Amino acid sequence: MDRQQEFVLRTVEERDIRFIRLWFTDVLGILKSVAVAPAELEAAFAEGIGFDGSAIEGLTRVYEADMLAKPDPSTFQVLPWRGDTHGTARMFCDIMTPDGQPSLADSRHVLKRALNRASDTGFTFYTHPEVEFYLFENPADPTKPLVPVDQAGYFDHVARGTGHDFRRAAITMLESMGISVEFSHHEAGPGQNEIDLRYADALTTADNIMTFRTVVKEVALEQGIFASFMPKPIAEQPGSGMHTHLSLFEGDRNAFHEPGAAMELSGTARKFIAGLLHHAAEITAVTNQYVNSYKRIWGGAEAPSYICWGHNNRSALVRVPLYKPGKGNSSRVEYRGVDSATNPYLAYALLLAAGLKGIEEGYELPDAAEDDVWELTDSERRALGIQPLPSSLEQAVAVMERSELVAETLGEHVFDFVLRNKREEWNAYRQQVTPFELKRFLSVL
Repeated sequence: MDRQQEFVLRTVEERDIRFIRLWFTDVLGILKSVAVAPAELEAAFAEGIGFDGSAIEGLTRVYEADMLAKPDPSTFQVLPWRGDTHGTARMFCDIMTPDGQPSLADSRHVLKRALNRASDTGFTFYTHPEVEFYLFENPADPTKPLVPVDQAGYFDHVARGTGHDFRRAAITMLESMGISVEFSHHEAGPGQNEIDLRYADALTTADNIMTFRTVVKEVALEQGIFASFMPKPIAEQPGSGMHTHLSLFEGDRNAFHEPGAAMELSGTARKFIAGLLHHAAEITAVTNQYVNSYKRIWGGAEAPSYICWGHNNRSALVRVPLYKPGKGNSSRVEYRGVDSATNPYLAYALLLAAGLKGIEEGYELPDAAEDDVWELTDSERRALGIQPLPSSLEQAVAVMERSELVAETLGEHVFDFVLRNKREEWNAYRQQVTPFELKRFLSVL
């Protein structure tokens, strides 16, 4: 037994932890959980906990259902919302087959595999997400109109506002679990908030995002409100994105930084950005995985609709933030296409794979977009070589289906499941008769 496992066992005993929740994520990015008693922990570390994988979205087929959830002791944290006495803790798990091999359908393993490929070339991948979400007064009832908790806007300070209390409680809870928060503020939509997590390696970040979503929903329930990470819950208001800052390090050196270069960006960074742009359409069915995601992408309000990059250009898909003089390690790129409902393990694996492909193949970075891309005409965008992102889940799936990069990064099992699941979602969606159609056509046709 290693030292981390011993630390977990000792902490469970000293803090009177009665339940340990083993967390893992299905292929769609939905958190799953099974609780074990302290007496079962040693066996869980040694052998894993068996469960029926065929009951989990995308995990395995019925005829090969037995799977093992093996807890990662480095992710152990006490759940602060479960109380101080007879407490509950959690650990993220790696999903294994009965013969002890990593499951090819495990989202966490997909990201680990991508990170190992980066490590083989000398890189460590760091990410910093800005997570947006909405707070509503009423519960999630699709038959009733949504009522945001306030009517405030971007960076507004609302006296005695619900958002203040909410963000303070959520951040306190996150930091008690070892998840550092960098910024928090009200976003542009009524009841919309943003909390930015501090830079960390991509696997830690993905684990933190899954914890973040759970904490946000728990705090909302405690305060009698409802939180949603739906990409576009209100038609006329901004959607919820998860802009993510990315950087590669070689040891302690930021591989994206080159003193004296344009924007202080190294050749490695420029090829990485070129890779992101080249493969952006292919990965969109994962970074924006729901039919509702495309209401955000094509709904205006600073959502990126076109494949281009720019320096401090918030209409671009990839933005290079303003360089901080004397802070070489702050050089980074911001990918603005991801929304808050993505599976972070798969999304970060694909962003990394796309960037690395740009480095390996020596992709040429096109000229930066200096104009507001939304204000250009279609012919002006074509003249500049700026292509649109897919406009629907159907288009995104069709592009992804032809992508060798996505198939290789996700692995055959996950790739096939995502395609199959998203086709089913699109078919179910296009069969719906919407309130828009009834309002516009029923009385006049």
